[in-house]
Amino acid sequence: MVQTSNPHHYHENQALVLKSATFSRLIVLTLTIIYRILVSPYDTSAPLNPPCLTPNNNNNNNTIPPFPRVASAIENGVVWDSVYFVRIAQCGYEYEQIYAFLPLLPISISFFSRTVFAVFLPFIGDRAVLAFSGYVINNLAFVFAALYFYKLSTIILKDHGIALQATILFCFNPASIFYSSIYSESLYSLLSFGGIYYFVSGGINLSVLFLALSGCARSNGVLNAGYLCFQTMHQAYYAMFQKKRVILALQVVIAGAIRSALIFAPFIAFQAYGYYNMCVGRSPVELRPWCKARVPLLYNYIQSHYWNVGFLRYFQLKQLPNFLLATPILSLALCSVVHYAKSRPQIFFSLGFQTSTEEKSCGVVFFSADLSRSKIDGTVEKSSVRVEENFNLTRRKKMMKGDKVEIPIESEPAARPGYLSASVLPFVLHLVFMAGTAFFVMHVQVATRFLSASPPLYWFASYMMRHHAKCFRWGYMIWAYSALYIFLGCLLFSNFYPFT
Repeated sequence: MVQTSNPHHYHENQALVLKSATFSRLIVLTLTIIYRILVSPYDTSAPLNPPCLTPNNNNNNNTIPPFPRVASAIENGVVWDSVYFVRIAQCGYEYEQIYAFLPLLPISISFFSRTVFAVFLPFIGDRAVLAFSGYVINNLAFVFAALYFYKLSTIILKDHGIALQATILFCFNPASIFYSSIYSESLYSLLSFGGIYYFVSGGINLSVLFLALSGCARSNGVLNAGYLCFQTMHQAYYAMFQKKRVILALQVVIAGAIRSALIFAPFIAFQAYGYYNMCVGRSPVELRPWCKARVPLLYNYIQSHYWNVGFLRYFQLKQLPNFLLATPILSLALCSVVHYAKSRPQIFFSLGFQTSTEEKSCGVVFFSADLSRSKIDGTVEKSSVRVEENFNLTRRKKMMKGDKVEIPIESEPAARPGYLSASVLPFVLHLVFMAGTAFFVMHVQVATRFLSASPPLYWFASYMMRHHAKCFRWGYMIWAYSALYIFLGCLLFSNFYPFT
């Protein structure tokens, strides 16, 4: 049953999302501070900061700041990959392996530390200000990411209840410690959710900008181009085979290709920057192996050479604990994909080409009979409220005319909102690729944070908790899993112990 949309409730839910996101960040930061006080860190090298290789950088000044304890407390939280992000913001890209960390977060940290937070430089020193800037940026980015996630969920699911519950799950996700640390997860989530939201709302130019920047935050941001490719595929098919307009189909393909290229452009530009710094002007003896490759892709070489990332390379008996650590998130991903495929087999296995006309006409985003036609006519729907009204009106008209109205069945529901909507398909396909990569190629323990920005995980969990009485235990299991990983993450990660 489609829930009645109420703009007042929509704004109330947004306020609740804002409170939940803020409260979750306060919990994570509080736990981190408490654990830092109570537990001795495994590695005490966090405060170490050797001089930059370039002599004109600020950290070559060895003067002690007036408030060394405050500076030390902030800098002690710079652990694991945070060390690299802060170092890049302070000294630039000094070594080959450091190019594995994309530039958006370091650039943002450097900018804010020298503008908004520059007033603190004389009191706590340059590195502490950089770290403080990183904490502020990421925690604020997370709050805005949660808001975009809710707005996106309401459009895709057309169910404000599930959208709200899914967003609260995201606010307390098991990788929460990384969203409040100096990592790129928060910026990536903000730009990905925001970009896809603007895309399905009709703001294509702003969408391309957001999604391109997501590729500057994390390398998997370039995969967001898949959403544009998916829509382009359906638009071109619709124009070519249903409207019989070859020129229109060609225009659609060209526009989609250009937009996808723009999303890839920042990541490619960063690879070119690395090639220029590490390869150009070097003698043949000094050239690194990847510089001589036909396609000199620095990022792939670093992941393979320094972190041993590759297909099945992590399938070793000694890595069994890491596979166990990633089991919950991978199990949730598998269940969400399998449930969708079993419930909507025609849509899933046909990549959406067998979506019913009724469902397309009732506001299913991404598909030809909805978004492409709306864009041609200039009438793209701006909110899920109008989409739901159109859905209800269509069904009422059919009933008044005496037309046969299909009754949804369990195996293949027709035009049903929520997780089983055809609009969810591209997100599920994206999750399939991401989860497969995490399991077969990456260091598998990273899957917890790698998949934490995948909307179908939260949509599926909320759907199961709300609509399946037999699966009510799901709620307890998912919340217990999130709470456990939040507590473990704050304890282990903040004290330099291994955690995902």
